Amino acid sequence: MTAESPSRPTYAHSFNRAAAQYAANRPSYPPTLFDTIERAAARPLKGARIADVGAGTGIATALLLARGAEVTAVEPGDGMASQFRRSLPDTPIVRGDGDSLPLATASVDFLTYAQSWHWTDPSRSLPEAMRVLRPSGALALWWNNPALDVPWQAEQNRRVEAFIGGDVAEKRGSGRRARTEDVFARAPYLPACTRHEIRWSRTVPLDTHLANISSYSVFLVLGEDATAAFFAEERAHLLKTFPNGQVEESYKTILIVAPAA
Repeated sequence: MTAESPSRPTYAHSFNRAAAQYAANRPSYPPTLFDTIERAAARPLKGARIADVGAGTGIATALLLARGAEVTAVEPGDGMASQFRRSLPDTPIVRGDGDSLPLATASVDFLTYAQSWHWTDPSRSLPEAMRVLRPSGALALWWNNPALDVPWQAEQNRRVEAFIGGDVAEKRGSGRRARTEDVFARAPYLPACTRHEIRWSRTVPLDTHLANISSYSVFLVLGEDATAAFFAEERAHLLKTFPNGQVEESYKTILIVAPAA
C-alpha cells in the first residue's frame, strides 16, 4: 500500500462502486445465526419490526424477511442502495447510518447490523440504537470471519496481510478478533450482552472465492490494476489445494446480542 493509508470513510464508501460484485459473491449467513438471535433475545423474528442498518445489497435483509420479519433497510451508500432496490424492490429502504438513525424513538423490535457496526462510532451509534429500540427489543451485531484455524485460510490470510502491509481486520475495522469491549469501544457504557460464535462453511467456484476476497475494502481502495498480480498468484496457490476449482470456505460468525437498555 502507499505510505499514507486510506481513511476509514474511504474504506466504507469503497463498496459503492462494487455493489454488484458484493451482492453476487459475498457469503450469506446460516439459519443457526437467526435461531441464536431469537434465543438470545428471547423473542421470535417472525412478526418483529426490524431495522437492518448498513443493509448494503440486502443479503441479511432477505434472510430476515424469509423469517417472517417486517424489515426496513437503512443504507448510506448510493451504489449499495441502488443494488438493494434491484434485489428487493418491495422492501422499504431509507438513507442514513447508525450514528444518526432516521428512525422514530422506540419504533423497532430488533436493530441489526450485518458486517456494518464497525463503520459506526459507538459513542453515537450505541445511544442511537437504544433510542430506537422498544423496551423489549434487542440490538444484534454480527460478522462473518474466515476460520483461521483452517490451514489454507490461515496461509491465505498471511499472504493478504503481506500484500496490504498490515492486519486485515484492523484495516477493515471488522470484528474478526474483537472482544465485546472492542466492539463497544468509545461507547458511553458497555451494554449487557451475550457473545456467540457460529461455525459454518460453503463450497463455491474458485472465481467466486476470489471475487469475494477482492470485494474486501482493503482491495477495493487499491483498484484492479494494483491487485491484478496478487490475485493471479492467489489463483495459482489455491489451485494446488483445490485442483477441481471448488473452494470450501469455513467461517466463524461472531454474533453479539444486547437487549434494549
